[in-house]
Amino acid sequence: MGIQALYTAATGMKATDTKLNVVANNLANVETVAFKRSRVNFEDIFYRTLEQPGLRNALEQPLPMGLQVGLGAQISNTQLNFEQGSLDNTAQPLDMAIEGDGFFQVQAFIDGQEQTVYTRAGNFSRNANGEIILGNSIGARLEPSITLPQDTVDIQIGHNGLVQVRSSGSSTFQDVGQIQLARFVNSAGLLQLGKNLYQQTDASGPPIQANPTQDGTGSVLQGTLELSNTDPVRELVELIRTQRSFELNSQSLQSADQTLQTINNLRRF
Repeated sequence: MGIQALYTAATGMKATDTKLNVVANNLANVETVAFKRSRVNFEDIFYRTLEQPGLRNALEQPLPMGLQVGLGAQISNTQLNFEQGSLDNTAQPLDMAIEGDGFFQVQAFIDGQEQTVYTRAGNFSRNANGEIILGNSIGARLEPSITLPQDTVDIQIGHNGLVQVRSSGSSTFQDVGQIQLARFVNSAGLLQLGKNLYQQTDASGPPIQANPTQDGTGSVLQGTLELSNTDPVRELVELIRTQRSFELNSQSLQSADQTLQTINNLRRF
């Protein structure tokens, strides 16, 4: 049993090491726009059944309990938490936040192919062609594409995603595009690509596209950014808990090793 305890403790150390990496990533992205924290879910590994529960005793009565020894723990999955982050008023005309459910749709090159991917980040700007693009490291273009005239002096974006601009020398606003949002039946099933982008998977289901405030999507807030939903205090508590769990598993490892040493030393007597 001492040898088995070594392997069991090792599974616990491996699992907590993975959780430590996830917690560190949550903390590293405290300042990332619209970042969504991840939670690590654990599960126990199968058991060695030495006595089956319900076996009959000498009186042919079922035993109320059996004898089973677990073989450790493992990570079952990491789960995204899409709880709304705090909203920061930036007064920048192309900064947008989604209050409620939904994702902005952008075009980006993934594995050499241009695809529609999704983001909660709303730090948009415009490129040299006047197109609205996401302010990440690849400048993903908003989809459907919206191009602002070169002489634009004022921009208005409604809660329903309607984009209007006022050109130089004009006193009226004209429509130039409509922002559409996408939502998913299971947002936690999206694939994280980095750069504030997500990709649909079979787990997330297909996107349900609609104008903001329609079909369950949230509203668009102009001049506002959604901040990371990472709670530094909570993550620090998780960091301490994970460290203590790792230490406890290492103590189990040391105890099992000492037991094996004691057994090995019995041959000297």
